[in-house]
Amino acid sequence: MAEALFKYKVEQQGLSDQIFVDSAGTGSWHIGHPPHEGTQAILKSKGISCADLKGRKLTPSDLTHFNYIIAMDQNNVKTILKYSDSRSEKRVQRLLDFVPEQPLRDVPDPYYTGDFEEVYALIDAGTDALLTHIFEEHQQLGVK
Repeated sequence: MAEALFKYKVEQQGLSDQIFVDSAGTGSWHIGHPPHEGTQAILKSKGISCADLKGRKLTPSDLTHFNYIIAMDQNNVKTILKYSDSRSEKRVQRLLDFVPEQPLRDVPDPYYTGDFEEVYALIDAGTDALLTHIFEEHQQLGVK
């Protein structure tokens, strides 16, 4: 859900040629599969495509290839940090860490809660804040 929504926002800003968005799981149980039907339904209701998404597992090279490694919860952070070295550790953050006014720090897994609306709202706020963070960080560095 987060990949599809963030890609959509990047496209809406005309930044697809500057920001590459990808996602990966920390487990192997969804490799090659499309998003959950509940995720597909909520994204479709918002006019966001996820047709090209297929699950893949995080690799150690992801931690050197990507500038931002965003996890949905603290358990994912711990798993991701097992792949990391000291240089990539600081790039691993939870999505809701970008939304300090949000009391939740972890995005619940809708597979278990069944609440795809709540998860969509949290990811929507988190991806807005992440995109703002990226803009601000690049402005500070003088990058266009």
